[in-house]
Amino acid sequence: MRRAVTVEAVIALTAKTNPTDITTAQIAAHMGVSQGALFRHFADKQAVWAAVMDWTADTLLARFDAATGATPIDSLRAIFTTHIEFVVEHVGVPRILFGELQRDGDAPGKARVRALMAGYRDRVISLLDQAKTQGLIKETTDCPAAATMFLGMVQGLAMQAMAADDFDSMPAVSLRLFDLFLHALGAAR
Repeated sequence: MRRAVTVEAVIALTAKTNPTDITTAQIAAHMGVSQGALFRHFADKQAVWAAVMDWTADTLLARFDAATGATPIDSLRAIFTTHIEFVVEHVGVPRILFGELQRDGDAPGKARVRALMAGYRDRVISLLDQAKTQGLIKETTDCPAAATMFLGMVQGLAMQAMAADDFDSMPAVSLRLFDLFLHALGAAR
């Protein structure tokens, strides 16, 4: 229970603070506990960040798996919408993920982000392959490239929202982007 509350505290703090600037003292203060109490549940600050990354990956992938539709295209739209909703709900998460990707080498957090992206990409490619097989998108669609485009749309929107400090407009803009994505694939909307 304390670990889950810690993850929530970190995500809340990162909504307004650069993740690299957050201290364990700030996390503990946000939770209303002592720093010592925090370390009864985590070995060090890296363990806190690992728990945040694990929660993010588990939650996001579970939401993707629950986002289904009547067709592969409907499922892609559901996943896309789910991801946008998740980002709007947890605005600190993109800051955490982008921060982890800037680490050198094979830092544990960076490895977790890569694993999350790989799982996400695999889901999207599978749906695109199904859509191609069912004749819902062009037969010549490069599914791995289209999956990169799909993920890039969400990542680009998240970066623009961070730059503008405006996550509220993401859902409306995302709908237009997804329609453009479908048009590029030759899909009927």
